[in-house]
Amino acid sequence: MSAARAATLAGVDGCKAGWIAVCALPGQTPSVCVMPSFAALLQSLPEDATVAVDMPIGLPDFTAKGGRGPEALVRPLLGERQSSVFSIPSRAAVYAEPGPFADVEAWYAAHRRASAVAMATSDPPRGVSIQAFGIFARIREIDALLVAQSRLRERVFESHPEVAFWRLNGGQAMRLPKKVRGAVNPAGMEERKTLLARHGYDRAFLDRAPPRGAAADDFLDAAAMLVIAGRIARGEARPFPEPPGTDRFGIPVAIWT
Repeated sequence: MSAARAATLAGVDGCKAGWIAVCALPGQTPSVCVMPSFAALLQSLPEDATVAVDMPIGLPDFTAKGGRGPEALVRPLLGERQSSVFSIPSRAAVYAEPGPFADVEAWYAAHRRASAVAMATSDPPRGVSIQAFGIFARIREIDALLVAQSRLRERVFESHPEVAFWRLNGGQAMRLPKKVRGAVNPAGMEERKTLLARHGYDRAFLDRAPPRGAAADDFLDAAAMLVIAGRIARGEARPFPEPPGTDRFGIPVAIWT
């Protein structure tokens, strides 16, 4: 990719209200917003923007041990942080139970059915974690756009916050967890803020409250994704695997750092 490919950069993460994005022109102060859908987010950006998003992109028809190829490659890099990388199953499993679900019991029943599909399309057979099932709707949202609009594949890239922090930290995983028992860990957040400040962020920006509808860790993850978007636009980022694979629709399957 050429250094001049894109003027606007966006780092994106899923959040309770939809998607949180930290956006910037190179060298300018970033801004943050929350959008209800990924399509709405893309429509708010220039057509040449480079977007790095913390969400799996590209769905295989069959998976082996460790999930998709990118997940199996990056997990060993992260040490104690490797549990943050979910194993995403086959396309059939991701699309098996789109909902809506009437209640929690229906949601868990749908999870069990999706797990059965995942087991039938993996070797060794593996079901779906609760955490991975919880982001299936977000995965489908991006996937539908990339299937329908192939040009988006040149500007929307999958990344992962903990792998991004590993890259930005000189190939060393973060020492502290970002969350403990489902709650934000202040010490882990501080470790990541300090690292992001070394990569150009003003500390006051990182310390601000997240927008309504997003959590503090969502905001920090989106901020990390913005740094990766810059690396991609400048031609500095590297994919896992290299070169990326593709799914049956030709969508690249790789985690970029």
